[in-house]
Parts: sequence; C-alpha cells; structure tokens
Amino acid sequence: MTFSVSLPNTTGRLPPLRIMVVDDSVVMRGLISRMCGDDPAAMEVVATAANGQLAVERAAKRDIDVVVLDIEMPVLDGISALPKLLAIDPRIVVIMASSLTSRNAEISLKALEKGAKDYVPKPSSVVTVNGGEEFKRELLEKIRTLGARYRRAPVEAPARIAPAVRAPAARAAHFAKPYALAFGSSTGGPTALTQVLKAIPAPLRVPVFITQHMPATFTALLAQNITRETGHSCVEARHGDLVTPGRIHLAPGDHHMTIARSGAHGVINLNQDAKENFCRPAVDPMLRSLADFYQRNLLVVILTGMGQDGLAGSEVVVKAGGSVLAQDEESSVVWGMPGAVARAGLCNAVLPLSQMAGEIQRMLTA
Repeated sequence: MTFSVSLPNTTGRLPPLRIMVVDDSVVMRGLISRMCGDDPAAMEVVATAANGQLAVERAAKRDIDVVVLDIEMPVLDGISALPKLLAIDPRIVVIMASSLTSRNAEISLKALEKGAKDYVPKPSSVVTVNGGEEFKRELLEKIRTLGARYRRAPVEAPARIAPAVRAPAARAAHFAKPYALAFGSSTGGPTALTQVLKAIPAPLRVPVFITQHMPATFTALLAQNITRETGHSCVEARHGDLVTPGRIHLAPGDHHMTIARSGAHGVINLNQDAKENFCRPAVDPMLRSLADFYQRNLLVVILTGMGQDGLAGSEVVVKAGGSVLAQDEESSVVWGMPGAVARAGLCNAVLPLSQMAGEIQRMLTA
C-alpha cells in the first residue's frame, strides 16, 4: 500500500491534526490534552474518551487523525478497541500509551502487530518533571511525524501527492565479506526486524547486533519474540557477554551497547552514558564500536525509524570500509533513520523490506 503526504491546501497551511485521547484516568487525559495544546498549529485535541467503547463510538464520525490509546481501561480495553478503531477508519494513526510493566510491554508489542503505528511509555508519575518532559517530547514528536505520514486529505482542497524524495546514487556495489551484521531501528522496527530475520536461513554464521529504540521493560520481550518468531537465538545483551557467532545481541533498554576487544574476542560493554539523538540505547555508539572492531568486514542495516540516529555511525562504518543497506521509503513506517543515510549517499543499496533478507544473505555468503 502506498501512502502519500498531502501538500498544503489552497489556504497555504494544513489544518491541525485532529487528536482523540483515550484513557480511563481523567488526570492523564488532561495531561496529554494540555501537552498537545502546546502546539496548536500542528495538533488539536477534538475528543477524549474514558474507555475503548466510547472511543469506538466517537471514531464513527471518521474525522480523527491520531488516537492516543491507553491499554488498561474498563468496559473495553485498548488492545480490544484497536481493531475496532481501524475497522471503522483504517487511516487512523493509533499510538499506544502504556505504563512500564511487563504485561503492558507485551500488549504493546502485540498492538504493533495488529496495526498500531507506535507506542509511548507513560511516566510513572504525572508530577515527575523529567519523566513528564521526556514523555511530552516523545509523544508530540510521534504525533507530528506519524500524523503527517498518514494524514488524510484536507476537506477544503483535493489532495496532491508530494513528489518522492530521491536518494543520491548508491555507493559502488563492491563490498568486503561481512564478519558481523548490525541493525538499527526505531518506529516500526520490531515488526521489520522480525520479518527480515525470519527470512534469513538458519544458522546465522556471524554475530548479529541490534539497537532498537525501546525502554528496558520492552527489550527483554522483544528478544523473546525474535527468538520465537525467527528461529534465531536472540538475547538481551549483558555486560561482559562474549560476542558469539550465530547469536543476536539486542541492546537492553536504557543502555548503550558497544563492543570491546579482549584478546582475540569481542566482548559486550553496556553503559549509561548520555543519550545520543535523544536515545539510550542509540545506534550511533554501537556502530562506532563495531566499525573499530570489524573495520571493512561489517554490514549495517538501517530500518524504519524517526530521526537520524545511525547516520553518524554509518559515516564511521563507511570510512572504515564497511557496507550499509537502508530500507526504502515506501515500506518504512517512518523514513527518518533510513532516509538520513540514503540521502547522505552512504548506502550500498536502498531496498524494500521484502528484499532486504535476500540481499543480506547474498552479501553474507558471497
């Protein structure tokens, strides 16, 4: 399916995104509504609901662009309301909002499989200043980016299709045989990672490293899901783990993952250094350390995600002689991270998600 971004209408400006906030807590509904109200040119809260059933009834008007959907609610919970909302209006962008519990993390990952575009972890307390500010920044960024990506056409003017942004020509197809494979991803990443890894035949003969932007509670479950769905062993990395061929090492939430040398072996190092690109874990520190360790024998894959985390790290990889692949715009939930490396001319190829595993396998076995 091809999505388009509508260019400005005849008034010269797109109307604000229309938001519905669904949460059984009146305090949380008010908090999210006030946060959205701080950017009135970009978004407007036009409806709130205390449970999923009321949200479904309100969605029947088919005038909502983005729904911020709580998980645990009476009458009809978020995961049950999700398919009903999308059945009413498939164009709605649903962002799940969940507290950081193992149960809600598992439900959030299931919601992504069922059509939610992303999730935001709610702060443990609405009075926590730092937690609230981080939640606000992440929430508003996701509403703006995902809302723009899937925006419905304005009523007052027919939609026009924005011209595609062309990436620079790919680098020469020539590459050194990879001894390691690394993935960087964010929004849409859990589904994309599973799809690609599932299509790569076992056994993996090289170590694999993944940094997916996720909180700590989520990454352990993601590792389990990848193992279960793909047949490849995926572990949430621990400090001091030996790098093992055939194993997928996943950066744990709230920790950067880097690789250090210990004799002839690679060892996982975890740290809580400052966030990079607003993220911890971040892709850039992982790629810098991998480029130093593997030099030209490193293959990097940048998948769907917001922002440009992975761009600076990919520049280091390319300077060391390594190779970079990026997911194309049409198959990405958000073409931020892969778009950044593609536009910078760092990629050996920019590919649809459906072709990524085949190209990785070709390069690994060349």
